[in-house]
Amino acid sequence: MKFSVFQLSRKGGREKNEDRMGYCYTKSAGLFLVADGMGGHPAGEVAAQIAVQTISTLFQTQAKPEIANVRAFFDTAILAAHRQILLYAAEHDLTDTPRTTLVLALLQEGVAHWMHCGDSRLYFVRNGELLARTRDHSHVEQRKAARHAGQALLLANRNVLYTCLGSPTRPEYDVTGPLSLLRGDKLLLCSDGLWGVLEDADIVLHLSGHGVSHAVPELVERALIKAGPRSDNVTLVALEWETPDASPPLRGSVSTEHMDEGVFASTVQVGGVELFMDDLDDAGIERSIAEINAAIRRTASRRT
Repeated sequence: MKFSVFQLSRKGGREKNEDRMGYCYTKSAGLFLVADGMGGHPAGEVAAQIAVQTISTLFQTQAKPEIANVRAFFDTAILAAHRQILLYAAEHDLTDTPRTTLVLALLQEGVAHWMHCGDSRLYFVRNGELLARTRDHSHVEQRKAARHAGQALLLANRNVLYTCLGSPTRPEYDVTGPLSLLRGDKLLLCSDGLWGVLEDADIVLHLSGHGVSHAVPELVERALIKAGPRSDNVTLVALEWETPDASPPLRGSVSTEHMDEGVFASTVQVGGVELFMDDLDDAGIERSIAEINAAIRRTASRRT
C-alpha cells in the first residue's frame, strides 16, 4: 500500500479550534478521519477528540492487518464513539451533551470505503473530475432531495443538522463503497470551514492541479482569506493513491511495503483535552464493542 498524505488544521475567527483530525495505518489498511466539534453545545472539541481516538483505537485492535468486515467495523465504530461521548457527559454532569460531526475513509485491498455523520465532507477526485462527494445530513440537503423528487420543501434553517454524534438520539450515518482506487486518485476529508466558503468546483480544481502537500495549505489559506475575520476553523486531511512502483515518490509519500504485520502507525494525538480515559482504555473499548454488537444483533433479529 502506498499513498501520499497531508493534513492541516487552522483556527479561524473562533475562540478555539474544535476540529480534530488524524490518520493511522497498518501494512495493508489505512484510516483517515476528520471530526468537527459542534458549537452551541459544551466541549465540542472533546466530542471530536473522543470520536477520533475511539475509532482509531478500534482500528488498531481490529486491523490484523486489514479490517475483516468493513460495514461491521463502521457500525461498531460510530456507535462506540457516540457512546463514549455520552459517557463523558454523564461523568461530568453536563446538562447538555458534547456533539461532533464525523467523516472517515478506510482504504484497503485497493479500494476505498467511507462513512459520514453530519456535514463534514469527503471529496473523491479522479483525473480532475469530482467522482463522488458525501451529502450532508442537513435540512438544506433534505430540501434539495425533496425538490429533485418533486415533493414539498421543508421550512428549516439551512445550517441545522438532523444528526450527529453525541446527541440524545442514535446517530444516522451513510456508508459508501467499495470504490476501486487508481493511481492519482485523491480523497479530501474536510470540515465545513472549507466547503462552506469555497465552491465544490474550486476545491476540485485546486486539489487536481497540485500534489496534496501543496493543495491542502493553499485551500486552507483561500478559505480563511475569503471568510475573513469571522472564519470558521478549517481542517483538511487529503491523500493521493500511488502504485507501489511509483517513481519518483510524491512528497509526503507513505509506503507500507516493508512494515511488519503487527506494526501500527498513527498521527492521532490527545490534543490537550481532558478525556473520560477510564472508558477509553482497551477494556472499556472492548466492552463497548460487545454491547454494541449485541444491540445490533437484537435490532437485526427484530427486523427479520
